[in-house]
Amino acid sequence: MIVPIKSKYLQMSEEEFYLFCQDMDHFQIEREADGTILIMELTNSETGSFNANVTTKVNSWALAEKTGKTFDSSSGFTLPNDAVKSPDTAWIAIERWKALSKEERKRFAHISPDFVIEIRSKTDRLKRLQDKMIEYRDNGVRLGWLIDPETETVWIYRADGSIEKVPSFDQMLSGEDVLKGFELRLTDIWNGDEE
Repeated sequence: MIVPIKSKYLQMSEEEFYLFCQDMDHFQIEREADGTILIMELTNSETGSFNANVTTKVNSWALAEKTGKTFDSSSGFTLPNDAVKSPDTAWIAIERWKALSKEERKRFAHISPDFVIEIRSKTDRLKRLQDKMIEYRDNGVRLGWLIDPETETVWIYRADGSIEKVPSFDQMLSGEDVLKGFELRLTDIWNGDEE
């Protein structure tokens, strides 16, 4: 469930929003381009475990390759449209990350990740996540995966505007030309059907 908050909060400055998020650190909070604040409920344990496994795979690859930085779902990024989003997993090429000042890195950095993953939980509306993936792409994200564990389906969003539906967790996913050499088969880490 997502609770949108409007009214006076629409007028919050970037600094005020950052401090608001620090005060509310037990919630997942994002801000839309129009200033609407979205407060999201905690992820269920099964989805949280799967998310941790996915992020770990991306991070292990990134640490070995040393070509970029990986971020988990608690990281916020300010997109060019002024929305502040927190993907379940994000990766940024190291040269782009290093171009940010130390101060920028300590806030919701003004940068679109190169790669994002969103994982649908049982309470997420698919249409909202699909719109979010398009927003990422329209704001400079080069590759995105929307993963639906319920149907074991993945949608791949590319910078060229194409969207590919992968109907099985058995298929090998590729980081393509963004995370060169990264591959992931979700059946290797998905245990949602275990009793």
